[in-house]
Amino acid sequence: MFRFTPFVLPIAIVALPSPADAQCRLCDTSTTQRPIDSPDGDVQLSVETTLDFDRLIFSGPGLGAATVRPNGANSAEGVVTAVSPRATVGTILVHGEPGRALRVELPHRIELYSLSGSRITLDQVATDLPSMPRLDSAGNLSFRFGGRLLVTGDSDGQFRGDLPITVEYL
Repeated sequence: MFRFTPFVLPIAIVALPSPADAQCRLCDTSTTQRPIDSPDGDVQLSVETTLDFDRLIFSGPGLGAATVRPNGANSAEGVVTAVSPRATVGTILVHGEPGRALRVELPHRIELYSLSGSRITLDQVATDLPSMPRLDSAGNLSFRFGGRLLVTGDSDGQFRGDLPITVEYL
C-alpha cells in the first residue's frame, strides 16, 4: 500500500504477483539479514525504506509540487514552498539467482486518495537503476526511487494508493 499525507507522508510499496515476479513482504518486520533463498528460484523483493515526503509547507491555495529524487535531493514549486529536510527516498532490495539480469517496472504516475475522497498525484517516478539491472554475485540488487507529488494548497490529510513494482528475470 502506498500512503501519503501532505504533512506526514509514509509511503509503502506493493508488488504485483505473477509466476516470476518478486513478492513484496511489506507486512513483515524489517530485517537487516539477507533474504533466504527461495526453493523455486523466484525473485524476492523487500522494502528497505519507504518514500516519505514528511512535511510540505504551502504558501496558500493553488497548484504546487514537491519532488524527491532517487539521489535524495528534493525541490518545491508553485504553492509548495518547502519540502522537509527529513524527506527520504524509497529503497528496494531485490534478491534472487546471482548474476541474473532483471527487468524492473514501476509506473510513472499513480493517483492517491484520502478517506474524504480528495485526490493528488505522484508522477515522474524515477529510479537509480542501471539501464540493464543485474543481480550481483551474492544475488542482490538495491535501488532507490523518488517522484514528484502534485498537490493543491488546500490538500490536507492522509492519502493512499498503490505503487506496483514488477521484477522479473530476463
